[in-house]
Amino acid sequence: QVQLVESGGGLVQAGGSLSLSCAASGSIFSINIMGWYRQAPGKQRELVATITSGGRTNYADSVKGRFTISRDNGKNTVYLVMNSLKPEDTAVYYCNADLMQFGGVRSINYWGQGTQVTVSS
Repeated sequence: QVQLVESGGGLVQAGGSLSLSCAASGSIFSINIMGWYRQAPGKQRELVATITSGGRTNYADSVKGRFTISRDNGKNTVYLVMNSLKPEDTAVYYCNADLMQFGGVRSINYWGQGTQVTVSS
């Protein structure tokens, strides 16, 4: 069984900063891509940022220059540092990992439970 456990998030004023982390645990052989997605009320879930095991990153245009994704492969953990937060960043943020379990024949996509980020104006 694999679990993704997120921490961080909360309430912050516009212009402030928050950090999120997500640790994957369980029967994990390797993790290819880890990332963060978000879903605001009434909207579809959207990509925020992803990072490969080799450190290649990809960001949504709306967060480029403000958010930084990183990961610790040894800890199976991904981080998201969010600076210059805006009210439109308010959403539930979900961790995602595409990983291979021990004995698995193909990679499987897993999601965390989500953590609320609220930015007040």
